[in-house]
Amino acid sequence: MRTITYSPRRGAFLLAAGMAAALIAGNTAPSAAATLTAQNGMTLYIYDKDAGGQPTCNGLCAIAWPPYLAQGEKLGTGWTTVQRSNGSLQWAYRGKPVYYYTGDRAKGDARGNGLEGVWHIVSR
Repeated sequence: MRTITYSPRRGAFLLAAGMAAALIAGNTAPSAAATLTAQNGMTLYIYDKDAGGQPTCNGLCAIAWPPYLAQGEKLGTGWTTVQRSNGSLQWAYRGKPVYYYTGDRAKGDARGNGLEGVWHIVSR
């Protein structure tokens, strides 16, 4: 019989490695070809709590998750606009309002994917 001795150092290492793996797995984006981005190249997200096509991420939520606002441009098939509580128009893809995530720093980042279990990358 083999005895395994616990050491706080080994336990801390395993805990850190597990947490890092979970963070990486939780924020992994689908292939770039399947991910929709705004015209500026930033990743777009949908929010599970938006019901009936109406945006519900307002106030402090909209600071962390700014809405992708329509400004007269045309985006093509699948895209519509929805009116926000402040009267502005937000882009929706297949009826779901879309947002940016302020934690994404560069084109292709997808750090918001899976956050709180309610934010997801918009896929084609």
